[in-house]
Amino acid sequence: MSNFRVAVHIVPRRGILDPQGTAVAHALQTLGFSGVADVKVGRHIVIDVAAPDREAANRSAREMCEKLLANPVTEDFEIATVEQS
Repeated sequence: MSNFRVAVHIVPRRGILDPQGTAVAHALQTLGFSGVADVKVGRHIVIDVAAPDREAANRSAREMCEKLLANPVTEDFEIATVEQS
């Protein structure tokens, strides 16, 4: 077994109302960032997990997201990185 650090990004699905993202987008445009078209505010989760290899750590993190960390009705998730720690 090796130790892995997995980074997960969770964001609202397209079409789901994201008032916080809308407020951030508006504030950025007010500050002169006119190229900002849309903002989604989500969560960044870092998980330390023991697994036999990188692929097993990825599968484990994906299962955690599907079962608990992300709401499958309103959120999408992405396994951003899996690094041996």
